Amino acid sequence: MLWIKSFHLIFIISWMAALLYLPRLFVNWAEVDDDSTRQRLALMMRRLLKLGHVAMGGSLLFGLWLLGWWVGHSDDYMSQGWLHAKLALVLMLIAYQISISRISKRLIAGDPPRSSKWYRWFNEIPAVAMLAIVILVVVKPF
Repeated sequence: MLWIKSFHLIFIISWMAALLYLPRLFVNWAEVDDDSTRQRLALMMRRLLKLGHVAMGGSLLFGLWLLGWWVGHSDDYMSQGWLHAKLALVLMLIAYQISISRISKRLIAGDPPRSSKWYRWFNEIPAVAMLAIVILVVVKPF
């Protein structure tokens, strides 16, 4: 089981890297007018999106494997409040992944960007979710 947990953590780290860095590319996109810079940013966005999708898939695969193991070995595991909160935050991060995918595709297609300030605030969502998830998993406050 420790192997499964290890791979789950490795994929989570990769997924969080993509979730934290891709919106930073949106900030850069909003602040430049240079076509060659935007082409380079578009390439970076495409590659980071692929990494993010693979990392999210691995996180979910190994996370569901862990969840299944715990459910099979603990009668009250699914009744723990911290787990419900964590799963809700994971669903929110999946929705966030979908939204950054759509934003990057719209930017690359030529849609005008939002302000760089908006993207900076938008970039804080996964950091706050990550902080909450780590506290929920380690401390198990309820």
